[in-house]
Amino acid sequence: MFIEPAIQFDRRGWIEVICGSMFSGKTEELIRRLRRARIANLRVGIFKPLTDDRYHPENIVSHDDNSILSIPVPNAKAILDEVSTVDVVGIDEAQFFDESLPEVCDILASKGTRVIIAGLDMDYQGKPFGQMPALLSKAEYITKLHAICMQCGNIANYSYRKSGIAEQVLIGNKDLYEPRCRICYAKGASLPDV
Repeated sequence: MFIEPAIQFDRRGWIEVICGSMFSGKTEELIRRLRRARIANLRVGIFKPLTDDRYHPENIVSHDDNSILSIPVPNAKAILDEVSTVDVVGIDEAQFFDESLPEVCDILASKGTRVIIAGLDMDYQGKPFGQMPALLSKAEYITKLHAICMQCGNIANYSYRKSGIAEQVLIGNKDLYEPRCRICYAKGASLPDV
């Protein structure tokens, strides 16, 4: 005998995370998914942290110069103020958001919103970055992308920092970072003792 659930939803939300090293195509994939949602006549809200103005103050821009208009926000909770009528939320550079981002994504998904997040899963030291571990644990769907190692041509999973600056957050491009495989990363960086 089938018993109807007490709570019924009009639609179902979920969380998708696109992760990987720098230059792996995370933003490119995020833009592709958001454009496809628009083709499907879904209402889309796109966000990035206010601090990321490398390429453009408002657009999300991939390293291949593809772009899509977004709303820069000072913190994750500000996203909730902008999404009352959207079906899909896209968030780029998730690693730069504050600790409320996983909760914000949970709220959106529970309300029936598809949430697509792109971000670095590891910092330049090979350590989990920002809110990405929490988002990865909550996601229904995870896409791990890889770049090509600039030293040997193998699959790259690490973002190697070419400068000696030790701050965890240092927003930069090819001038400061290059993708590296595990072996080439270890040759150029001191990995933490295990």
